[in-house]
Amino acid sequence: MVNITIDGKQISVSENTTIMEAAKANGIPIPKLCYLKGINEIAACRVCVVELEGKEKLITSCNNVAEEGMVIYTNSPKVRKHRRTTVELILSQHDCQCVTCPRSGNCSLQKISNDLNILEIPFKQELERQNWNRKFPLIRDSVKCIKCMRCVQVCDKVQSLGVWDVEGTGSRTTVNVSGHRTIESADCSLCGQCITHCPVGALAARDDTEKVWDAIADKNKVVVAQVAPAVRAAWGEELGIEPKDATVGKILDSLKRMGVDYVFDTTFSADLTIMEEGHEFVQRFTGGELKERPMFTSCCPGWIRFIKTQFPHLVRYLSSAKSPQQMFGAAMKTYFAEKIGVAPENIYTVSVMPCVAKKGEREMELFYGEYAGHDIDAVITTRELAKMIRSAHISPDTLKDIESDRPMQEGTGAGVIFGATGGVMEAALRSAYYIIKGQNPPVDAFTAVRSRGFNENDGVQEANFQINDITIRTAVVSGLSNARALLQKIERGEVHYDFVEVMACPGGCVGGGGQPIHDGEERAFERGKNLYYLDDNAKLRFSHENPDVLTMYEEYFERPMSHKAHMLLHTEHDAEVVNYGKGMC
Repeated sequence: MVNITIDGKQISVSENTTIMEAAKANGIPIPKLCYLKGINEIAACRVCVVELEGKEKLITSCNNVAEEGMVIYTNSPKVRKHRRTTVELILSQHDCQCVTCPRSGNCSLQKISNDLNILEIPFKQELERQNWNRKFPLIRDSVKCIKCMRCVQVCDKVQSLGVWDVEGTGSRTTVNVSGHRTIESADCSLCGQCITHCPVGALAARDDTEKVWDAIADKNKVVVAQVAPAVRAAWGEELGIEPKDATVGKILDSLKRMGVDYVFDTTFSADLTIMEEGHEFVQRFTGGELKERPMFTSCCPGWIRFIKTQFPHLVRYLSSAKSPQQMFGAAMKTYFAEKIGVAPENIYTVSVMPCVAKKGEREMELFYGEYAGHDIDAVITTRELAKMIRSAHISPDTLKDIESDRPMQEGTGAGVIFGATGGVMEAALRSAYYIIKGQNPPVDAFTAVRSRGFNENDGVQEANFQINDITIRTAVVSGLSNARALLQKIERGEVHYDFVEVMACPGGCVGGGGQPIHDGEERAFERGKNLYYLDDNAKLRFSHENPDVLTMYEEYFERPMSHKAHMLLHTEHDAEVVNYGKGMC
């Protein structure tokens, strides 16, 4: 332990603790912009400077460790003057039109500027403007970038894609797509981790809320919406609702009050996905197709974009099952359209998702019978849902817990846990066990695939399971850097699995790029615990016991892996990704 004094307070901290961490642990917050623990500790912004007694120059608190006897001042006149000038200089290169910024009210620069009572910018404002394709699901607004380098480091260290880099020198130094490429050609997975780790509004998901409002206003459209499992674990954070009160039923109520005609829980189509993917796995495994390479899950579009660009030769080992989002759309424009007697082209499908890559996935086309179009017409993120609730002037405390519409009302605990890393694997194994043995396993039989916590050592969970005389070797991985390392081990023959689940975002969908942003905090695993709690308390725990899914098979799809199921619920993967065309500004 070392003993230091911060703002007159005697403090003892462990060796190698940074000054910033020491201060925070003792209730003394030091403002910061660029710092991300373990990811970006480069002291680029210099907002976190403090005064060290006996030293003329101010020092950065994020990368200087506490040493015995230090006397530190975090808000002395010297510190305050320096910090204020630094922020004013940053603002001179920042578009300060806060009211039109997607991060207004949740921006670290805005908060620090307000805290410092900066009402005027004494320096000449010089804004850097770069062209960007506004049709692309991920939007970069260069005039808001503060060159903190967080996006560069997150993409490099957490996702290993290197989409962003520094270019230029001196005062012209800036951040842009690496290698002088366009975003379309940069192998971006659309995971959105750069968005959730940006301290300002320089990076954002394309806003599609007006498309939804237009569809609601169109009297010729029947608007149907689905809500993904991970959304219920986080939407309350945006609106000040306690987790226990932020139920999916209240989301459904908000959508109804906005004017959506039919509302559904995506846990239904998650169960449908398990029926197809579980049967597909058993078929491919028992048929000897997985001797060389495992079958990979196909629910995460960020992972799909990653494997297509980084490991295209492994694409053929992906499950052919569509994701729950796409299965929902396909069922809506066929089975459901017939049920309510509406032409498929008049059904407008909306997805509420925790994910930016889902905006890219909606570009997948549906061709069946005489209908051609998209499974999904619009995707909004959890953050966009909260905006729409506010826009509709809905007071969260007036929302009621309502049921989803029929005939696709039921969902199981297996469908709920899709939102957490390991959830798809666990749900699939529950049903695969039933398919092989004809009886249900203990519901906790496959919990070994669940992640233990948020750190780099828990990126991969390995487990073997015995069903009769069959051993199934599994792995679950989240975060694309972890996924890359795992795939390289598979390629080198160091490990062998039969079934692998991959989620692009650390912690799974609960940590998706469309979820609420809490600067410097990682909430994925806490949100995941919420989903497992819901599973533990669900009346149905197995996808193959969902009565509404079974009815749909009986009335329409016949059985899992039938010809009609293949036509509507499966897809052929190729190594191409969507070209979003022009739309520069």
